[in-house]
Amino acid sequence: MLTRRLATIAALAVLALPAAVPAAEPVPRGSARHHVVFQVNEDDARKWNTVLVNINNVQEELGSVEVAVVVIGPALGMLKADALTANRVQDAMSAGVRFVACGNSMTAQHLNKDDMIDGIDYAKAGYVELMRLQQAGWAYLRP
Repeated sequence: MLTRRLATIAALAVLALPAAVPAAEPVPRGSARHHVVFQVNEDDARKWNTVLVNINNVQEELGSVEVAVVVIGPALGMLKADALTANRVQDAMSAGVRFVACGNSMTAQHLNKDDMIDGIDYAKAGYVELMRLQQAGWAYLRP
């Protein structure tokens, strides 16, 4: 009788266990299943270099991944055509990274599109762009 109870308890315990969760499969290259947006709002070349290295790491690990960098406030200096980071930003753009400058920050800093790297995108409000992307399912990173 005790053995039967123990067997019943063991069977119920097994039924109560969650089903095994399979390990995440690697994303095949060429699949844009992943989307990530980075926020940068600091005018710091080391921070920018870190962001660019992180973007490269993400692209290498996941293959085809949609990447956007929303640039707000003082960080806009790094998207200026004469910035020390301009060449690296352009290289990232060639690899498919989208850079988005905050229009409100540009207005506050008296910057216009002629001051900026060719080919970047613009949003009226950088934080609203971040919200939209997150609501659309993009992962958010702020290094």
